[in-house]
Amino acid sequence: MDQEKIGKFIAECRKKRKMTQSELGEKLGVTEKSISNWENGRNMPDLSLFKPLCNELNISLNDLMSGEKVTEKEYQEKLEENIIHTIDYTNKKINNRNNFIGLILIIFGILISITAVAIFPSESSWGSIYSIFGVILSFLGVSRFTKRLAYPKRLLCNFSYFLIFVAVLMMIDYIGVVNIHQAPRFSLVKVTGENIIYYDTPFYDVVRCNVDKDDETFEVIKNQKYDRNNIDNYCK
Repeated sequence: MDQEKIGKFIAECRKKRKMTQSELGEKLGVTEKSISNWENGRNMPDLSLFKPLCNELNISLNDLMSGEKVTEKEYQEKLEENIIHTIDYTNKKINNRNNFIGLILIIFGILISITAVAIFPSESSWGSIYSIFGVILSFLGVSRFTKRLAYPKRLLCNFSYFLIFVAVLMMIDYIGVVNIHQAPRFSLVKVTGENIIYYDTPFYDVVRCNVDKDDETFEVIKNQKYDRNNIDNYCK
């Protein structure tokens, strides 16, 4: 589809009808700038405007898509060619829209996760909730980008992205636990004793002794089964 040729043809037909860009835009419910963009070949009218535009310019859809008046002899050949071009154009617009929405979802998902980690205290459940929401939002964005892939490749790409994103959040959480002695955000179980809190995360455990005292300590240990009834023994 030759956008520049079609744009020049629209301008030529408009002038023959003695209409300004503003007048044509008013009839079609679009801005004068939109008409200018069509005529300069910067973009194409929305598909929903093809028929109304043809009516205003007194041309056929086949003429519009060809960027010229089509003779009866060429009509069938041009029609088939333009149908293929229209399908390609439609698919391209859909893909561009999906990619744009996907990019927005990815960016917002990442921002939400980062903001949740930065704003909410480590022991606030809201931090982990918003982080997970950000992961899901970002994952939906990636799934839009991979729609054109074969199902096995799409599944692999989406799953890999999800795992990498979760792993990055887990790593940030682990660094916070080790370096600044904050409670892990993504603990599966939190068991509280007299002077101890035991955090069970998917990959490691954290023992927090003498909670909120001057001699408070954090110890990261291997993921293990713990004795819920004798949790205070971990601080002896």
